[in-house]
Amino acid sequence: MSFSDFKKRSQGSLESLQKQMEEGETKKSYKDDRFWRPELDKSGNGFAVIRFLPASDGEDIPWAKVYNHGFKGPGGWYIENSLTTIGQKDPVSEMNSRLWNSGIESDKDIARDRKRRLNYISNILVVSDPSNPENEGKVFLFKYGKKIFDKIQEAMNPEFQDEEKVNPFDYWGGANFKLKVRKVSGFVNYDKSEFESVSPLLGGDDEKLERLWKTQYKLSEFTDAKNFKSYDELKARLDEVLMGDERGVATAENDTVNDDTPSISHTRVSEEEESLDSFDEGADAMSYFKQLASED
Repeated sequence: MSFSDFKKRSQGSLESLQKQMEEGETKKSYKDDRFWRPELDKSGNGFAVIRFLPASDGEDIPWAKVYNHGFKGPGGWYIENSLTTIGQKDPVSEMNSRLWNSGIESDKDIARDRKRRLNYISNILVVSDPSNPENEGKVFLFKYGKKIFDKIQEAMNPEFQDEEKVNPFDYWGGANFKLKVRKVSGFVNYDKSEFESVSPLLGGDDEKLERLWKTQYKLSEFTDAKNFKSYDELKARLDEVLMGDERGVATAENDTVNDDTPSISHTRVSEEEESLDSFDEGADAMSYFKQLASED
């Protein structure tokens, strides 16, 4: 390059450098605008009314069930969906089995910190959102945990004989869900959330309901194998995070994840995790961990 060419390039160098600095400072956004979540006040409380919607056209179940892992090791964050979601072997679950079966209590603590977490994803209609009224009347995806799913199951299978069975996902025989969020002992709590009485959605108007049905999102993408990383890719990332030592200390930095204690055995990993996995239902766990990672 001649000096004259160098001089010409330098005239545009400031703009180029500024652009690169801006790009370097821009953090990757993990927000998916299809998802809705309740907005909490400074005290950690929130309220909204939503309606769970039935299975979309071509699908049989009105929810997708997804497992993920989010923890920090010496080499950074491991934030990935688990292959156990689609019935395949997953390197973290295998590692947790080895740690648990070692019989060493500190190994069991590590397995607890790295256990997979359970999410459900459903279509919802936002009926009332006092914090963001512009969301009302719109269809969103809603990610929730085992605690809210238990309330759905309780509605479908009531404990007492004088209670009516309700299909919360039904347009005509379903019921609105009052989402009541509180902060209890530092954790998001949904215990006061409840279903209202049975009522047809949109007054039971079939034309309106059909239009609504056609706007619902497909849930199959969340359990489509092509959207998961391969075992080898996950294993490589896990080794990188733990620096080759599966006992590398994992710190979630008080991630507001309220987990039950797992009981993992070598031959029953899926069954045990199926019954005991849970996570903070007030947040999208994957987005939460990614946000923490981006702040490091």
